[in-house]
Amino acid sequence: MIDTYLEPVRKPALAVAVAAAALLGLTGQAWAGGAEILREGLLGLRPPPADRSQTLPTARYVSQEGETFVFDRSQPRALLKFDDSPEVWALKPQMAPRGDVIYLNDLGEPVLRATRLGGLTLFTDDRPGGTAAALAGGGPPIRLPSMGPQQLLERLAQASARASRAARRLIPFDADASPGSFALMADAATVTAEAVVRLAGRDGGKAMLGKVSKVRLVEGHRPGAELQQGVMQITIAPADGLAGRPSSERIMSVVTR
Repeated sequence: MIDTYLEPVRKPALAVAVAAAALLGLTGQAWAGGAEILREGLLGLRPPPADRSQTLPTARYVSQEGETFVFDRSQPRALLKFDDSPEVWALKPQMAPRGDVIYLNDLGEPVLRATRLGGLTLFTDDRPGGTAAALAGGGPPIRLPSMGPQQLLERLAQASARASRAARRLIPFDADASPGSFALMADAATVTAEAVVRLAGRDGGKAMLGKVSKVRLVEGHRPGAELQQGVMQITIAPADGLAGRPSSERIMSVVTR
């Protein structure tokens, strides 16, 4: 049993649409020129350039609002990570009309839409209708790092500190982990703290967080989150990798419902 009760610390949360400019492989600075090239390509004035995103299983994108993220389709579950957030989103593909693919989070909410031509649309809280994103180049695959017990302790301490600072009271984190689950357990603690921080920033969020007195992380066969008698229990499934723990959205839904 690993238990930590620490002083608070800080830290920051989702949506994007990758559109026609991603098809052209343009960076954020080339939106105007990219639109003109696309228009000419659609009108038959010139053929559109080949879409590099089709040959890059892991790539970096820039949204029209300047958000940057890595989208990794090289693994069994597609993964997405924003540069300004510690959370990795495990996404489930679902076929859509015209050969498009919609990538959903674990609540069944759309996060990305990919067209059959390679364009991407990102959906976020600020842009629920979607925003275009352009290919900015290749990116590294998203992987869980190897981790020992001391590193897990440190991550639990950091998560407790972030959550406590956001809630303005102590929220201890403890974990019942085996060596094979250290890395995923640490990641789940980080995501749980992210959920607390995001919820605290919403109207009435701090009041809802009053229901949470402690976070407990355990292993199981399926990822999940439940709140009982003040204890937020986060279940991870180590065999599923980064898809084996609930997202911050799912954790927040347990507190707010």
